[in-house]
Amino acid sequence: MASALTDKLSRLVKEMRGQARITESNVQDMLREVRMALLEADVALPVVRDFIARVKEKALGEEVIGSLKPGQTLVSIVNRELAATMGQGVSDINLAAQPPAIILMAGLQGAGKTTTTAKLAKHLIEKRKKKVLTVSGDVYRPAAIEQLKTVTRQAGAEWFPSTPDQKPLDIARAALDYAKKHYFDVLLVDTAGRLAIDEALMKEIKDLHAALNPIETLFVVDAMQGQDAINTAKAFKEALPLTGIVLTKLDGDSRGGAALSVRQITGAPIKFAGVSEKIDGLEVFDAERHAGRILGMGDIVALVEQVTAGVDMEAAQKLAAKVKSGDGFDLNDFLSQIQQMKQMGGLSSLMDKLPSQLTAKAGAVDMDKAEKDIKRKEGIIQSMTPLERRKPELIKATRKKRIATGAGVHVQEVNRLLKEFEQMQGMMKKMKGGGLMKMMKRMGGMKGLGGGGMPKMPF
Repeated sequence: MASALTDKLSRLVKEMRGQARITESNVQDMLREVRMALLEADVALPVVRDFIARVKEKALGEEVIGSLKPGQTLVSIVNRELAATMGQGVSDINLAAQPPAIILMAGLQGAGKTTTTAKLAKHLIEKRKKKVLTVSGDVYRPAAIEQLKTVTRQAGAEWFPSTPDQKPLDIARAALDYAKKHYFDVLLVDTAGRLAIDEALMKEIKDLHAALNPIETLFVVDAMQGQDAINTAKAFKEALPLTGIVLTKLDGDSRGGAALSVRQITGAPIKFAGVSEKIDGLEVFDAERHAGRILGMGDIVALVEQVTAGVDMEAAQKLAAKVKSGDGFDLNDFLSQIQQMKQMGGLSSLMDKLPSQLTAKAGAVDMDKAEKDIKRKEGIIQSMTPLERRKPELIKATRKKRIATGAGVHVQEVNRLLKEFEQMQGMMKKMKGGGLMKMMKRMGGMKGLGGGGMPKMPF
């Protein structure tokens, strides 16, 4: 996420923290570097100018000059102003309307409107406990209606059918009538996009807005579009009373400029951020936490939320009770641990939320390779029989060959997995009774992961 901008700003943060004394000269040097980093990240020029002016005013004020730790105070100012540029705090979806609350999705083709519509449906079902209906008014793009039908099913919402020979206004009115009759809380209307802004697109969406009078009009923008995102945002703001923005593809290798520009250009708050292609990959946007990520400070709150949401507490408690009672830790338990990691969003998603100084230490780790390794381990265990998983000691040469063939790997990979499993099994045995405290003390003296005989984890 905004990797180039994060790299530059986190390096600057490190330098700023080391400043024992703040002068006009070193503030100017720092601001020059920040300006260059923001412009290279495709942040709109007026936004950069305004941001630099605000930071300069505060950096040369009493707050920094009189501070005992001026470097750290300067970092907090940059962090605060970054958050202010993207909008303060959290701005969640507004559903304060006579049901059904209508949400109109707007944006260019390819920004991710249809997928975002389904993601938002899932968010409203799970977080706000709402009954949600989706409908597609995109009668121009091949398979757009079918795509919404598929992703709506994945989200657990209901889809209202429409056909390419219907008019978008007729579709929207029919969907609204159905939503009222069947007591839906929310109606999500996916609209047509174009490859570029044109009069026909703007007239159609204006007519839809006038007919539906939605409580929310969300502008979906691709974070990887750079300056184009700003121009598109301006055009949609002039055509529609936008109430919020959804940034998509923030998990991509984007320059990150859109996140820092659209709020100020449109005046509408950023309400959500698409952080993965999965149907649950939508986060309520928090400007302060996002600013921390851009500055390389990480987002530990989001990390804890992600881990908590992904962990099956019941399964974890069962495993803890099993280990405590002395029952054997088997390959089914090992597989469960691997699948827990996948449910948390994978390694790269977790690493993205860690502070840059921690991720720098793991810089040598190839995340793609590590993710593939997790999938390979899962495939190997799933190629085993239920008996083999319960009694790994039965797995000898011929069984290993069959398992390797079933998983599409070499026998060496099966041997490696079994060795890692034995190491973890040994660790679990030591956790029985009072052995856990002794093991913790021993591990305290070890240097680094995997050193001094520490068992290698499955992820």
